[in-house]
Amino acid sequence: PPAEGALGDAQLLLRKALGRFATGVSVVTCVDEEGAPVGLTANSFTALSLEPPLVLWALRRASDKLQAFMQCAHFTVNVLTEAQIGVSRCFASKTVADRFAEGRWATGLGGVPRLEDCAAVFECEAMVQRVAGDHMLFIGRVARHHMPQPTAPLLLFHAGHYHRLGERMP
Repeated sequence: PPAEGALGDAQLLLRKALGRFATGVSVVTCVDEEGAPVGLTANSFTALSLEPPLVLWALRRASDKLQAFMQCAHFTVNVLTEAQIGVSRCFASKTVADRFAEGRWATGLGGVPRLEDCAAVFECEAMVQRVAGDHMLFIGRVARHHMPQPTAPLLLFHAGHYHRLGERMP
């Protein structure tokens, strides 16, 4: 896909309109064919099914991490809290050499890195990959999930910026 500066007016307007949908922020991780950890920040994560337990996320097909996720047997979705904004920025950066130096990590299902102290963690068996436009959709079966108590406030992304979760409405 074209770089942001090369997007046409219609694409820029669509991107801005889509950005008005507030999302949570996650870091999705796997291990590549050599067993090295791979991860990236994603806000395209969503629940798909309770029976069977399935989740879905999307990755740009132009990503340099696409091959690692296409070949992996397992991936983990780490849903970030507002205290983990630094982790999000680190994994979104193209210049950080060792992304896994940020945050506290454990080894999860299939040897995949799992971030500690998240709002929620979903350890998944990779199930389905589908091309959809300029993205690849990844569907995983949730094999294990973790949710600390009490749950810390979720990190949100809206209109191109990070936000804190507001007050609960009656």
